[in-house]
Amino acid sequence: MPPKKTTRPAPQQPPAQIEVVNPIWLLKAVGVVAVAALFCGYLTLCLLFYQGQWQLILHPTRTTQPLIGLPGLSAEPVHFDAAESGAPRLSGLWIAAPALTHYPGLTVLYLRGGDTSLAQSPNDAKSITLLHDLGLNVFAFDYRGYGQSDATRPNQARMAEDAAHALQYLNESRQIPNAKIVIYGNGVGASLATTLASLHADLPALILDSPGPPPIAIAEADPRVSELPVRLLFHEDFSLAALTFLKTPKLLISYPAAAASIPAAFLAAADPKTTLELRPGNTDPLSGSIVRFLDQLPR
Repeated sequence: MPPKKTTRPAPQQPPAQIEVVNPIWLLKAVGVVAVAALFCGYLTLCLLFYQGQWQLILHPTRTTQPLIGLPGLSAEPVHFDAAESGAPRLSGLWIAAPALTHYPGLTVLYLRGGDTSLAQSPNDAKSITLLHDLGLNVFAFDYRGYGQSDATRPNQARMAEDAAHALQYLNESRQIPNAKIVIYGNGVGASLATTLASLHADLPALILDSPGPPPIAIAEADPRVSELPVRLLFHEDFSLAALTFLKTPKLLISYPAAAASIPAAFLAAADPKTTLELRPGNTDPLSGSIVRFLDQLPR
């Protein structure tokens, strides 16, 4: 008889090991994810501030009514700086001086501040009327993003381009040479005027009116961005630094509540300069100071 086969029992498998995750590692992983999320959120806030910081400094308004004039002034509406489509991007006003004037042919390029629009600003109307009453041609306009000009969000770079195009318009369309153009900058327009004068040494004079506090100070005082590295990210500075080397004759107008509030850039400005500090009770009116300043210029 054949021998019987012996069946060996199958080897027993060791019991499966249950892998236990150390809870400390879980906590560390959750912590890393939370920190990464916070960091990404912080970077997003920094990016939003970098792109939208202009809104802390500039407060444009659009208007549905065409810009046809200012109260009490006869003005010619002007549209200029044509885009590639042929449509003009900038709207402004040409206010001609009277036929008989003490300053024949002298024109003021008025660079306004960053609030509201030309048609909605009583301060602009007051300043332009004063200049016109002195016997000066005045050309004023809205930057892109303001009034009836192109609906593009404004920023320092675009506003500087618009100021350059306005000067070009006076040169080419009105046939007015730089030697007959005085740049007048109000508010943030003071920075644009300073930049324009630094690029064109043949401009005879520069008038800067109440540039206000440095934009960086305005941004840093805003509680919404108190936790952000504002100084590192800020670029809409509307600097007046060029005043320190600019040789163009300058009339620098400020309205300080105290000596410490006179713009530091005015104090550091290079000669020739005339500083005018207007306070309540000042017997030297603004118009008289502008007349004396203009009378000193070469004819």
